Amino acid sequence: MDLTLILAGIIVFGVGAYVILDGFDLGVGILFPFIPDDAMRDTAINSIAPVWDGNETWLILGGAVLFAAFPVVYAVALSAFYIPIMLLLFALIFRGVAFEFRFKAKRSKHWWSRAFTGGSTLAAFAQGLLLGGVLEGVTTGPGPAGSGIALEFAGGSFDWLTPFSVITGLGVVGGYALLGATWLNMKTEDGLRDWSRAAARRALFVSLFALAVVSLYTPLKFDYIAERWFADMHWLSLSPVPLATVVVAFSLYRELKAGSHYPPFFYAIALFMLGYLGIGISLWPHILPPALTVWNSASPPQSQKFVLIALAITLPMVLIYTVYAYWVFRGKVEAGAGYTSH
Repeated sequence: MDLTLILAGIIVFGVGAYVILDGFDLGVGILFPFIPDDAMRDTAINSIAPVWDGNETWLILGGAVLFAAFPVVYAVALSAFYIPIMLLLFALIFRGVAFEFRFKAKRSKHWWSRAFTGGSTLAAFAQGLLLGGVLEGVTTGPGPAGSGIALEFAGGSFDWLTPFSVITGLGVVGGYALLGATWLNMKTEDGLRDWSRAAARRALFVSLFALAVVSLYTPLKFDYIAERWFADMHWLSLSPVPLATVVVAFSLYRELKAGSHYPPFFYAIALFMLGYLGIGISLWPHILPPALTVWNSASPPQSQKFVLIALAITLPMVLIYTVYAYWVFRGKVEAGAGYTSH
């Protein structure tokens, strides 16, 4: 077995799980100030209360596996994206504090509501900045002589901040808002559900615009991405990905117009996964282009075996409690019921 590919696949799975699961609850936070009244906002936050903190487990798992299995990537990425990573972590911490304090606060409840929105939006935007920075590539150079470090970050502190990364940041905010709106459409009833369905249609157009910008910009700027998609008739074998994206986007819009409860959320997930697949096709086998690939940044086989043994124990546990939590709290959330009633 190729241990490097297995570990890379686990990281891909973990990041994908995080994007979907934490994406919709961040999306609820992004939409929070636009929800018409406080009673609806309470219902919205109750819909994610049982699962939101467990969703972030996947971010920790992905980071831990990256550190152990691809330490060079971890070191270079932390140096290259230190500022957006710290923005993401502080936003998630601040959001978590605001989530808990809002339920207990009386006079300051509106401030904690704003903090919840701010933390959610900043976390989503920081993730988009990271995505844009990765797609644009990271400047690396040889490590110091005699240090044993093959490559290190050789760029500037703000290389990640470009017009393109700002667009991807806004695109992730819009995409998470789409997930959050379709989640509320699935989990709530009456006025909040009607409002979330309309919000989902608007968020869909923002998401599609950002997806189109990334899809057009990256092959025009980066030769290796253009070659991956268009050289030697590759576009023919890869055409199912953009075609499926169009079909899924149209189906999502149609289901929202029809007033469906469950299909829009799963179509939104499919739209994200197709975008994720497109990014993976563009970057493979790079993890941090242009220098770091899956193969040249992997840890020694002994370390990989140790990580896989640990994952064989922990990953099934994470999957089991995640599935169990969503099963227990399945169904619609009733107004006035939930976390706030305790």
